[in-house]
Amino acid sequence: MTESPLQADAAAVERIAAARRQIHEQLSQIIVGQTDVIEELLISLISRGHCLLEGVPGLAKTLMISSLAKTLNLSFSRIQFTPDLMPADITGTEIIEENRSTGHREFRFLEGPLFSNIVLADEINRTPPKTQAALLEAMQERQVTVGRVRHELADPFFVLATQNPIEQEGTYPLPEAQQDRFMFKVYVKYPNFDDEFEIARRTTGGAKGEISPVLSGEELIELQKIVREVPITDHVIRYALSLVRQTRVGAAGTPDFVQDLVSWGAGPRAVQFLILGGKARALLHGRTHVSTDDIKALAKPVLRHRVSVNFAADSDGITPDDVIDRILESTPTKEDELTSDARFQKIFAS
Repeated sequence: MTESPLQADAAAVERIAAARRQIHEQLSQIIVGQTDVIEELLISLISRGHCLLEGVPGLAKTLMISSLAKTLNLSFSRIQFTPDLMPADITGTEIIEENRSTGHREFRFLEGPLFSNIVLADEINRTPPKTQAALLEAMQERQVTVGRVRHELADPFFVLATQNPIEQEGTYPLPEAQQDRFMFKVYVKYPNFDDEFEIARRTTGGAKGEISPVLSGEELIELQKIVREVPITDHVIRYALSLVRQTRVGAAGTPDFVQDLVSWGAGPRAVQFLILGGKARALLHGRTHVSTDDIKALAKPVLRHRVSVNFAADSDGITPDDVIDRILESTPTKEDELTSDARFQKIFAS
């Protein structure tokens, strides 16, 4: 059996793990805590995925993303989404400009803030659906169309969006189709007592941390290629598939509690993101194989915005995370348990 390129280049794997540690060290000069959030951002970046962060105002979501862009030495732009923001404000527009050499007027495309490596869509749910929809083509196709002309976006290209909880006033919930374009939905929570103490001490003093670049855009593109070379066993793919298929109401093998609590579940894109995220997580931790623990660790950020609980569950305070927890608890991880359980045989065969 011939070695895969990844197995043959163990040094590359070590470089990736070292880069992860260095990025955490650099960000720790600016950001206190939020280790899991930073980890999930890194996984989405090297998986070529976009990320949605949700949390109340004041939790340093914007600062975290702009600081991450500095560690990667990438171009960065921030779009503050407001109720009066128009699609052309983010994609760019054509303007009429006089050519001084010929004296003729001609159209020239003026690039919008989407033409950067990392785009921070700040408070994306503060703007109406028409402008939210302008992100769809950019996120999926990595291009924008203005005046029937397609314009390629930068490579690498990531949209990292923040939103406030939808219960707050003045918000427009993202449509399901647009949420599905995001690889992860990450919850940014309040810091614990010790972290908040350190935040208060740092931000009220005179000292400021300086961030040094760890990776370049070219190196990041190479990492994205290496991610897809990480081997994964059929067993781990079946495990990821079983988690996703159990969220689908009316499908074979769906648990009774899902039938009772869920309106609709995750589509095939969730399986793809679970597998890619598992590969990226394994690399960042210095491993050349994916385990079921990698899939379990990413189940919530991948599935929580793709699983919708019904009215009865919502009224009882049951969240998508609660449903995902129950699915994880009831799903066997060992290969012999998966293959011997009739319920999962039914899932895999359907």
